[in-house]
Amino acid sequence: MQIYLPIAEVSVNAFLLLGLGGLVGILSGMFGVGGGFLMTPLLFFIGIPPPVAVATEAVQIVASSFSGVLAHLRRKSVDLKMGTVLLIGGLIGAAVGVVLFNYLKSLGQVDLLVKLCYVVFLGIIGGLMFVESLRAIRRSKVVGAPPVRRKHGLVHALPLKVKFRVSGLYISVIPPLVVGLLVGILAAIMGVGGGFIMVPAMIYLLGMPTKVVIGTSLFQIIFVTAFTTMLHATTNYTVDIVLAVLLLVGGVVGAQIGTRIGVKMKAEQLRILLAIMVLLVCGKLALDLLLVPSELYSLGAGGGH
Repeated sequence: MQIYLPIAEVSVNAFLLLGLGGLVGILSGMFGVGGGFLMTPLLFFIGIPPPVAVATEAVQIVASSFSGVLAHLRRKSVDLKMGTVLLIGGLIGAAVGVVLFNYLKSLGQVDLLVKLCYVVFLGIIGGLMFVESLRAIRRSKVVGAPPVRRKHGLVHALPLKVKFRVSGLYISVIPPLVVGLLVGILAAIMGVGGGFIMVPAMIYLLGMPTKVVIGTSLFQIIFVTAFTTMLHATTNYTVDIVLAVLLLVGGVVGAQIGTRIGVKMKAEQLRILLAIMVLLVCGKLALDLLLVPSELYSLGAGGGH
């Protein structure tokens, strides 16, 4: 069933969009990521223009993340205090990111920038997560227990320390603010919730336990992506509501399924699966950038670059 998307100006199969939304919703519930790192490139692949994909995907991320965080709140696995600190940094970063996005759009370079950002960040994060997860699995087999997390480091030496009781941490608020700021910028430029960076940073940089990380990440993602969507809708006019609704319906259902699956899996298994998915998407995007397109020229709107 083909449906016309008015802002994207393309026709797409409605069931395909529902299926993609459901798939990303499952990932959201399992890994604590918004799913934008996977959905936005998938939208590129089916012909959605990058500016529309980036702005519209944020709507679906809000819905699937909200659905997922409700399940984690029932399990009391959300650190609201840590989430609030991350959120403050995220909102500032989102505002900066939208300004940068608009500037690059005026130069006509936003499509290339978005795809290059995906290749670079997905490659780095996916590679680091994959290597670390393999080491963690090997250590757990040898020792017979999960690896002991480092108790002290640069994060613990910084000032402005606050006690985060749910996470069992007493650390400076500066690292969470910086992590939130970076994720907010990425949310605006790349159309992602930032979970694929947020989750590893919370585990390895801040030292949070994995069971708390997923719900806390989703809590922060909801507000940052909602703010990003509002900014894109009011400044760029690139939010396609028809596309958003179809992705949203699939995402809400998928998030509930993903949360149930994630509870039954070990933390190391979740991390290595996420790393593999990140690397696969990175490889596909890099290949598309390197290969010569079938159509060397395309028609654009008047006044474009």
